[in-house]
Amino acid sequence: MSLRKFEYFLAIAEEGSLSQAAAKLHIAQPSLSQQLRALERHVGGPLFERLSRGMRLTPTGRAFLPHARAAVRSADRSYGVARAVATGDAGEIEIATVSSIAAGILPQVLRTWHERRAGSAVRLHEFHHRNLLEQQVRDGLGDLAIGPRPSSWDGPVLSLGHEEFVVVLPGTAAARPPGGVALGDLADRDWVLFGQEHGLNDLVHAACTLEGFQPAPAVRTWQVDAAARLAAAGVGPALLPDNALPAGLDAVVRPARPRLFRELTCYLRSEPQGLVREFVALLRQSPLGLRDHRPEGGRAIGLAPTDARGTPQSPSPNP
Repeated sequence: MSLRKFEYFLAIAEEGSLSQAAAKLHIAQPSLSQQLRALERHVGGPLFERLSRGMRLTPTGRAFLPHARAAVRSADRSYGVARAVATGDAGEIEIATVSSIAAGILPQVLRTWHERRAGSAVRLHEFHHRNLLEQQVRDGLGDLAIGPRPSSWDGPVLSLGHEEFVVVLPGTAAARPPGGVALGDLADRDWVLFGQEHGLNDLVHAACTLEGFQPAPAVRTWQVDAAARLAAAGVGPALLPDNALPAGLDAVVRPARPRLFRELTCYLRSEPQGLVREFVALLRQSPLGLRDHRPEGGRAIGLAPTDARGTPQSPSPNP
């Protein structure tokens, strides 16, 4: 089966119309129809339901879609790598991650990478939820992913360390009382929370649930930087990764009690090669501001449900 048929299938799925897909591909519609019928014969069933006003994926088509997309993406990357070797160019690395990590531990790593490999660009794909990140990487997006440990994964997974989640409160940064703050002591406050489909929103709610309450929103945002500044301004408390706080934030930043940690990892579909292997080595060598191990008494969040002592239970799609 030719890769071209995969591309034809994806164009029809994206456009929802044979005529629009043919125009996008710059081929005649009868020719596209013929290629689709050949693909359906090869698959063994119809991939689309022909409607009066377009095309709709059948269950077979929906099952075929992610694999076709992964095949095309993989081919695109293969061509790119081959061109880089043939021309002597450095090539490009695609990194998939969640937004808090893009704002937290990645900037310094990417700066070092650029200093070492000025001719090698990095393309970032950012997601607001770890589930979306895992699914897209599983479907072929990116050369590697950096995010919370995946709930299940067949390829290599490298632990990068544990980030701590801290409570941000209004006040002068210089006045930081010792000790942590119990989330339960803030149960009657309105909180700075994230959008309801944001992974950190799920995480904050899970942490507060373990303390016996659900936080009420004063405001919702999709950005860690905005959440930190809103909390510093007195809109409400926020629970955020300490490495993603904006520099110079004038606020009281205190650990939670018990302290809360999330493991971060680098994961790939297969063993890294070439530039990707070099970037993974840089990740392992770089000071990321993470703890090697979760401290005794610290509670793990963002991996699986925990009991009252913070011990992970059976895996689930937490953020």
